[in-house]
Amino acid sequence: MIPLEQLLENAESHRRQSGLPLVTLSYAQSLDGSITAKRGKPLALSGPESTRITHQLRALHDAILVGIGTILADDPQLTVRLVEGKNPRPVILDSALRIPLGARLLQRRENIPWVAAIDSADVGRQKQLEKMGVRVLRFPQNEEGNVSIHLLLERLAKEGINRLMVEGGARVIGAFLAAGLVDRAVITIAPCFVGGLPAVELGNSFSMTEFPLCRLREMRSEMAGHDLVIWGKVINEKKRIVNC
Repeated sequence: MIPLEQLLENAESHRRQSGLPLVTLSYAQSLDGSITAKRGKPLALSGPESTRITHQLRALHDAILVGIGTILADDPQLTVRLVEGKNPRPVILDSALRIPLGARLLQRRENIPWVAAIDSADVGRQKQLEKMGVRVLRFPQNEEGNVSIHLLLERLAKEGINRLMVEGGARVIGAFLAAGLVDRAVITIAPCFVGGLPAVELGNSFSMTEFPLCRLREMRSEMAGHDLVIWGKVINEKKRIVNC
């Protein structure tokens, strides 16, 4: 059984010392590293056993973060349904406030989402979302015109978020890894080949030669049905080397 509580321990002291939440990256991929067959088209990769682990992981986090691309493609609920536990607060990276007003996340009565947008995002749209109970957090845009995730994490820490789960999509995963902001990883590998969108996608300001080496330490693995689940602590190294 995956010791999820042990993997995430000391999150509060981590927040006090670093000024950031403990960040857990979690997603499912195929054997060839794909998270879907085509951008904008959801693909169910996880089996029931590994999906249950994902819901257990959600229940242990204060908040869960995805990008607007995931909202537009999947319209997810981001709730804890397969196990007993509290739903985490959804946090949506949505620089231009594109989240549809009919999204399932916006129909919730508790833990209504926080949406992170850039300062220049439409004010009228913000007012519409706020009428639905959504809290809009604004930030200066980074060099790619998006929300700075480091500033967002600092804000979440000040709001008392100790544990943040990041589920994707590919650009969000790439941004967190490139910034060296991932502390833990729980990755599900489904026994199939997809030939689709890779799990890690970098923005225009980053190249693979600049991408930091992120190693998984204290790594363990376990079969969950037909899927392989790998987890551990993420250690970020400044220099990229090849002997992985």
